[in-house]
Amino acid sequence: MEPQIQSFVDSLAVPATQAESVERVLNKDPNVAAFLKGESWAAAALTATACASLKVILGEGKVDTKPVNQATANENWSQTCWELPTCVITPQNKKDVSLALKIIRFFMIQFAVRSGGHSPNPGWSSIDEPGILIDLQKLDQVSLSADKKVASLGPGGRWGKVYEALDPHGLSVIGGRIPQVGVAGVILGGGFFHFSGEHGLAADNVKNFEVVLADGRIVNANAAENSDLFWALKGGGSNFGIVTKFDLYTIPVHDIWYSVSIYTPDQAYACIDAFTEWQKKGSSDLKSTVAMIIGLETITLGLLYSKTSTSPAAFEPFNKITPAVVAVPPTNGTVLSLTQILASTSSSVPMRHDYRGISSGVDAQLYKDVYKVWKEKATTVHASTGANMTFVLQPIPAGLTRASKAKGGNPMGIPEKNHQWWTTLVDWTDPKDDATVRSAPIAITETWKQLSKQRGLEVPYIFMNDASRDQNPIASYGKDNVQRLKAIAAKYDPARVFQNLQSGGFLLKNV
Repeated sequence: MEPQIQSFVDSLAVPATQAESVERVLNKDPNVAAFLKGESWAAAALTATACASLKVILGEGKVDTKPVNQATANENWSQTCWELPTCVITPQNKKDVSLALKIIRFFMIQFAVRSGGHSPNPGWSSIDEPGILIDLQKLDQVSLSADKKVASLGPGGRWGKVYEALDPHGLSVIGGRIPQVGVAGVILGGGFFHFSGEHGLAADNVKNFEVVLADGRIVNANAAENSDLFWALKGGGSNFGIVTKFDLYTIPVHDIWYSVSIYTPDQAYACIDAFTEWQKKGSSDLKSTVAMIIGLETITLGLLYSKTSTSPAAFEPFNKITPAVVAVPPTNGTVLSLTQILASTSSSVPMRHDYRGISSGVDAQLYKDVYKVWKEKATTVHASTGANMTFVLQPIPAGLTRASKAKGGNPMGIPEKNHQWWTTLVDWTDPKDDATVRSAPIAITETWKQLSKQRGLEVPYIFMNDASRDQNPIASYGKDNVQRLKAIAAKYDPARVFQNLQSGGFLLKNV
């Protein structure tokens, strides 16, 4: 037996019967010996052996090996991420994650981690063979501390279930806006919620991260323990470890006010004017926020207020426009009831998706000029491919950054001024149209850059949760923050497991 194999198996600290079984699996494959000697080896065979070892250690019920169930791979939201790995690991606790990472690190196996699988970027939460997918869906716990001040969430949970669990307690957390999205991806990318202007991003509201590091160690990261890692995880993405538990501060936001109205395309400029007027005046009331989604056929305007009301004065600019349809009349509801409405609007039909993000200062004419280009591109790409594309202005008040700083700060470098994060979601069906469809939002992003710069309205920040595969959001965090993040990654992952073996993600090695 190779001494490295014996040493490695001992390091797993598993029962003797399992250790013996793993040794037999490893000694059976000549690729293992070749790999350890630095000779040539077959990556596919070595990955299969790693998967077989994991099946012995974790149990058959937690490891789906080749041929992997296609339905498991197809749990990713976007068909662009329907890939078949060599095996899928479904850990049920932090120790399972630790053992998986030890195997992956020892054999230098390519891997991906899936929380909710809502990224459309290939390789971010998916991987083709030879590779291992760590699927965190079983780590979906939601629990509340005795004093109800902290909610502990598993990375594989969905935000709809989180709000459902907290609703009976009259509480909520700053999390994801879309109910079907997974917990981990939202928080590690920042996490913009309806009421982030008042409370900061989801990442700002984390009290503690429980993290499995690349070498399998399990640590806590908070303000007192591993505080540098704590800071880095608040928007630093998947560069540092696999988070197995998020402890979030709860917020006393339960009863809220909201309405949703539909407008026609010829009202686009009027809606943009009202939105901009609200940004300049009404958004100073941090309890208010606006969701405006423009499509080719309809414009959806959601007005939200973080406490009950009759008619919040902040939304006065929108009273000037008569909607075509009042989809949801002014309602005093709850965070959960709003979440259920949003869930009902989501399509379950599998499609190909992409999204993209960019920021700018507040200016109605800039918005209209980019909208004009968007409309032309959206019309053309729809006619040629059937793709549907949205135009979304997300309002970011200065209060968001002030709230972030008050809660310890983060690495994202978000400017403390009133601005917006534009995003688009584009949906289509045929893989042969991928390049054509994606070229449209790429061109619109360039228009944003050019016009914003020309008019002194440039905001370089890119929101990670909205970024497409070819964008580099961490590069927009600022030079000092990037250098600090790289130093922290080197400290906690000196072997560069998450940089070199992870199949995708917004990795520091690319900054």
